[in-house]
Amino acid sequence: MTVNISFAAGLRLGSGLQDGMVVQQDRPMTVWGWSEPGSSVAILPDWAAGAVVVASDASGYFSGIVAVPAVRAGDYRAHTLSVSSGASQIRLSDVLIGEVWLCSGQSNMQFALREALDSTAEVAAAQHPHIRLLDVALNFSAEPIDSFRGKWTECTPRTAARFSAVGYFFGRRLQQALDLPVGLVFSGIGASAAQAYVPRDVLAADTLLDRVYLEPYLSSPRSKEIVNGGFSFEKVTRPYLLYNAMIYPLRRMSLRGICWYQGEANRLERGSYTRLTQTMISSWRRLFAQGELPFYYVEVAPFFWDNKDSTLADYAFFREAQRKISELGNTAMVSTVDVGEEKNLHPHNKKPIGIRLAQTALNRTYGRLDTFCCGPRYQHLEIKGRRVTVFFEPGTSDGLHTDDGSEPRDFMVAGADQRWYPARASIGGDRVVVWSDKVKRPVAVRYAFTNAAVTRLHNAAGWPVPLFRTDAWPEPPVKTK
Repeated sequence: MTVNISFAAGLRLGSGLQDGMVVQQDRPMTVWGWSEPGSSVAILPDWAAGAVVVASDASGYFSGIVAVPAVRAGDYRAHTLSVSSGASQIRLSDVLIGEVWLCSGQSNMQFALREALDSTAEVAAAQHPHIRLLDVALNFSAEPIDSFRGKWTECTPRTAARFSAVGYFFGRRLQQALDLPVGLVFSGIGASAAQAYVPRDVLAADTLLDRVYLEPYLSSPRSKEIVNGGFSFEKVTRPYLLYNAMIYPLRRMSLRGICWYQGEANRLERGSYTRLTQTMISSWRRLFAQGELPFYYVEVAPFFWDNKDSTLADYAFFREAQRKISELGNTAMVSTVDVGEEKNLHPHNKKPIGIRLAQTALNRTYGRLDTFCCGPRYQHLEIKGRRVTVFFEPGTSDGLHTDDGSEPRDFMVAGADQRWYPARASIGGDRVVVWSDKVKRPVAVRYAFTNAAVTRLHNAAGWPVPLFRTDAWPEPPVKTK
């Protein structure tokens, strides 16, 4: 008996093992499922010389590891993988070997291609048979679970329209550059908080994270409720529930790396968020057990948070806390400071974000060092009278320009009194000179360090100057309306 589905009489494969899937090249692949207790199970991919034979345990569970070869650019051969036990056999077809990336986070990662800028043209062009999409269905669980709902589909205008726009643009750029199959797995949900993606025992083991995130939940009546799969804006902020239901079940999947876009739900936090996210990354790496998996994440975009005071900077301080996540090894943040919409928490221009993530991966993960992947990075300043010259790290600010050729904006200067004033600025080669007639003796500069500044200062590669500040002054109390 042969069927092209993931179950047969007395035999069932684990979640995600399906027709049309993409298998990570050059890494071991775990094939798992259930058969009759104590039975012999043969796993045979068509790229192997022989089958891997394992036995199921007393509960019927089995797991086997098969080697997956490296593939060359342009290799889009469709493979088969057969799993048999006794008279039952499952034969998976149209299996591609390539690159697999997990995309996760909250609404700006979930934001669908059909909602993005130029969606009509982008959706119509989304016919990419060698990109495969897997959208993990929303679920919550108080305990780690073994399975998830979701089906691998070919990237077509119909399937791509519903998929993550950032994920799609990331995957499309990778597929074009590498000339290999790409598998994209989305597992996240809008409004979710970072603590929802961290294991309970990991939160409990860290004194700060336990105090800030776990104990307030465990001591609340909500922790005593029966957890079901239904959505609520409050439930997606509860610790560990999304990890248990939407990350833990993916643990047997071989990956090349992870893309993450989240933060709005944690925007009032600072150091605890940095630590929380770094801890989450480390816990995921342990879970997948594939070394220091690359983790590339997106800065939250400028937004005014329904307050028209243009001097407010609390969201800038949060984005500063986000940037510090990259102090953890094999991580990097891409900036959105130039593609936000001041009064839209979900800006529509998602294409540059996906492409920047892909360029980061191409440079850092795939070793394509000729692929540029950063904006001008502030290095130091020099002060002469009222004028301050801002220097950037060598090689990051080549071709510094504004999009329309106008004078750079969004700079501020302050004296020792810590009072900030809007500043004028001019580009001088690969540096910027900043001044204000209201500050006779400047000591510090800030750039785009407000809640909603959407910028236009880039290097020749089109990467924006990220927001920065040269001072270390403490954040003032957040103003209220």
